[in-house]
Amino acid sequence: MNETVGAVNALTAAWAQRTRGGTVFSAAGVWPLLAFLADGAEGPARDELTRAVGLPPDQAAAGARELLAGLASMHGVGAALGLWTDRALELREPWAAGLPADAHGVLGADPAASQEALDAWAARRTEGLVDRMPVTLTEGARMVLATALALHTDWRQPFEETVLRPDTGPWQGRTLAGLRRSSVRTDRIGVTAGPDGHVTTVKVPGGNALDVHLLLGEEGMAPGQVLRTGIAVLERALPVTTGGALPYGQAGPGVTVERQPSATPDPVRLDVTTVGFQVRADHDLLNLHGLFGLSTAAGTREGHFPGISAAPLAVGAAGQSAVAEFGPLGFRAAAVTAVLAAPGGGPPRYRHESTVVRAVLDRPFGFLAVHRESRLVLTAGWVTDPTPAG
Repeated sequence: MNETVGAVNALTAAWAQRTRGGTVFSAAGVWPLLAFLADGAEGPARDELTRAVGLPPDQAAAGARELLAGLASMHGVGAALGLWTDRALELREPWAAGLPADAHGVLGADPAASQEALDAWAARRTEGLVDRMPVTLTEGARMVLATALALHTDWRQPFEETVLRPDTGPWQGRTLAGLRRSSVRTDRIGVTAGPDGHVTTVKVPGGNALDVHLLLGEEGMAPGQVLRTGIAVLERALPVTTGGALPYGQAGPGVTVERQPSATPDPVRLDVTTVGFQVRADHDLLNLHGLFGLSTAAGTREGHFPGISAAPLAVGAAGQSAVAEFGPLGFRAAAVTAVLAAPGGGPPRYRHESTVVRAVLDRPFGFLAVHRESRLVLTAGWVTDPTPAG
């Protein structure tokens, strides 16, 4: 599903450019909803949604089904789509037939009871990481279309827990939950010259098919600039100098290369020090209606989705709640996205010398949780408030 992955990653990069401060988000959770909406839209709303999806409108629904099936097949990933409609709303059979067979539920007469049921669905589908739906039902709600995405991975090589006290930067003076590990796999670090400055990428492999890429840019680079460069590296659109080829001295943001005594005969070693973090964020997607192709679709004076129902429908609310946790043993993340349709040890003995590539991420940085084989970005984010030392 290379074309679909490219479209989802393009939406991730575009969303990243609009990020401010600490955040986490999942374009992989939004994209299927936009694709299904594009399939049922007409006129300007269809055109805008098609641009946001990045596929021709007659391929959008097939792409959404392909993405959901691909996510469900990934080890360590759970994905679900849910549809709830008012009892009086009749769906077009061709559109409804394109959704998963067990996805359709009914909105009851009591909005509070229906909200409780939708919140329970979100919590169940994300293993409790997200405990509520990111939209609130109202009396006029006709339909809710939602996705839930949950992922987890255990590190192939756990981190050693330590204490990190940065000497400079925004975290100076704080006592943080540091994470450190050493490896001979220097190909897991690289430095690239992006369009906005140099970015260091550190890949942390999971025991299943998921990896987390940590991204540290030059001081002063905006989150979107760093994340966009990281995605370009992931898609092999930018050249990267990996650890073994980095020059001695200051080799990139947060990276130094030096010769030093060693207790082992390894000629080159990678030492990584970073921080644990938990990031949560709620997003009102209508605040970025242009990015998601919802500008016209949110207008309630007329209907925009005749392919979904003969009843006039407009997007009354759209949101995402997301969370990501990075610790010494592994990583987990979740996102629920919904669109609501409304009417209208001792000292070592040194006997050897080795080259050490040392990376220290002790100021705000980005991250990408990635499916290794397809290079699909599942979640992305920016860390500004790391976990304090316990």
